[in-house]
Amino acid sequence: MGQSNSNILLETGTNEIEIMEFTVNDNLFGINVAKVREIMLSAPVKSMPHVHPAVEGIFKPRDQVITVINLPRFLVDTDVEKQAKDLFIVTNFNMMYVAFRVHSVVGISRISWRDIQKPDKTISGSADGVATGIAQCGDDLVTILDFEKIVAEIAPETSIQVNEIDQMGPRDRSDRPIYIAEDSLLLSQMIREALGKAGYTNLHAYPNGQELWDELLQMKAQGIAPEEVAMVITDIEMPQMDGHHLTKLIKDDLLLRKIPVVLFSSLISEEMRIKGKQVGADEQLSKPEIGHLVSVMDQLLSKAVSTKKA
Repeated sequence: MGQSNSNILLETGTNEIEIMEFTVNDNLFGINVAKVREIMLSAPVKSMPHVHPAVEGIFKPRDQVITVINLPRFLVDTDVEKQAKDLFIVTNFNMMYVAFRVHSVVGISRISWRDIQKPDKTISGSADGVATGIAQCGDDLVTILDFEKIVAEIAPETSIQVNEIDQMGPRDRSDRPIYIAEDSLLLSQMIREALGKAGYTNLHAYPNGQELWDELLQMKAQGIAPEEVAMVITDIEMPQMDGHHLTKLIKDDLLLRKIPVVLFSSLISEEMRIKGKQVGADEQLSKPEIGHLVSVMDQLLSKAVSTKKA
């Protein structure tokens, strides 16, 4: 049994998302279809020593060894009996494949990012819990899980490594304004810490594309030159407004289109690169390559200065 999502492609820049709904312990959760590569019947897993309690082990469905995370075990923090009808959702993000055990897959809903609300602390358990959003899918409220954060909690080395900046050696400081849209509080803090270490000291962070776009519109209304924004770095998946829609709005605006826009997302794949190019992104980089991001920023900003002088 297998199901591919290769035929599910949204028109780019419409601020819509397709959510795959699934259940764990009769609770309804969701994942962005763009992360899903396959749905499979659960299979025997080879256990591995000295791993996180939620890591079942590995399996090899074809030519690739894939880590299996027991999502029921992770979410409730106690052992949950495995069932023969359990499914594996095989995902691809941050340039790696991971399979998540779930109890059932319900279906797919296509909704606007505006229909996804950021959970507050009482729901997420912290300012940045594993619930990244609450979506209204038909009559159901679906909890969108932050799969990158789940994997980062289990294996921190898969997330942004600030020490990559130290390896770049001494760097000049820059006070050019960098605008960042990132809904994960944890990742936003890590990105700002890394960019600060890299010498970029004038950073403006927003929790979604809508708030960054509103700021740009306000600047325009006040007559502030678009050159005041040296660069926009944006995630793709964000409540209210995603990174593709934000990029399209910037690049369709006669005054703002000269601002370099970098998509920095766990979702960057060949399919996503096509979409990013369609909306006019200047660069597209996969998390967690923060060192690569800094190098690209250096190049784009240097190019912008050279163009301005010319």
